[in-house]
Amino acid sequence: MELSKEQLIEMYKKMVQIRKFEERVVKLFADGKIPGFVHLYIGEEAIAVGACSAIEPKDYITSTHRGHGHLIAKGGKIDLMMAEILGKATGYCKGKGGSMHIADVDLGILGANGIVGGGFTIAAGAGLSAKMRGTDQVTLCFFGDGASNQTTFHEGINMASIWNLPVVFICENNQYGISLHQSRHQRVADVSDRAVAYGIPGVTVDGNDVVAVYEAVNEAVKRARNGEGPTLIECKTYRHRGHFEGDPVVYRSENEFNEWLKKDPIPRFEEKLTEMGVLSKKEVDEINEWAVKIIDEAVEFALNSPEPELESAVRDVYTDIIEEVRK
Repeated sequence: MELSKEQLIEMYKKMVQIRKFEERVVKLFADGKIPGFVHLYIGEEAIAVGACSAIEPKDYITSTHRGHGHLIAKGGKIDLMMAEILGKATGYCKGKGGSMHIADVDLGILGANGIVGGGFTIAAGAGLSAKMRGTDQVTLCFFGDGASNQTTFHEGINMASIWNLPVVFICENNQYGISLHQSRHQRVADVSDRAVAYGIPGVTVDGNDVVAVYEAVNEAVKRARNGEGPTLIECKTYRHRGHFEGDPVVYRSENEFNEWLKKDPIPRFEEKLTEMGVLSKKEVDEINEWAVKIIDEAVEFALNSPEPELESAVRDVYTDIIEEVRK
């Protein structure tokens, strides 16, 4: 499927929006406005945008502790996200979840997850639900290279494989599991090689090329909708910041960082679009100004939002069904 000019521009806008959002989070964290940790998505924007551009609003995603980009790419509301990260009552989870646990079931966002590898079995469950209900909904499961060493990786993919579930597993291989390089925690160079153990397709793509990601995920989504089961896609990428904000990042060299910086997905895509005549320099500047304005408004909304009431700490602990039983 050839992408239209409108689709390409929308993909670029989403990538810029994610970058500007995360850059503002850096400043807010440094200013002491954010409680808890934040794990930033800067450098990996092409994966979330390319993947989510290949699905429909009715489809699902499961996210990770580094999930801001996934949420924005799937259509999450910027103001509610910012309020949640700042721990405000107007946030997606009423200020209780913070950066690592944002969810919006109505948008098909089944939750970011502070547990490494926590999304595999949730994604398999969503896939099983779609199959049992007879819909053609597909679930994208985002995870990192480190998470592919968790037992849930095997459990989730194995279940999706034997039950032929409509799930696309997307490994965001940013080279490091916290501070440990992939070469030190895995004998395989490509996480996608592990697909052979489950009898499903395994594909490795350039995770800094948004179109390459889109094409790979689009093909996998078609397979899933047609009842052909799951696919494992590995996207090679690199995070520009530390594992978490405040991480001194002493475990990687300046030369390695600079080499990956040359592959930054946003200027790379921007150059491609300007060469194709899809965007002019003026339009690029306008998109960047638009993204900053959107983030400014979200920050203002969040900063002016109330803190959660103390009594709210014990609300929403159980589901409505359990509450009814308890009555």
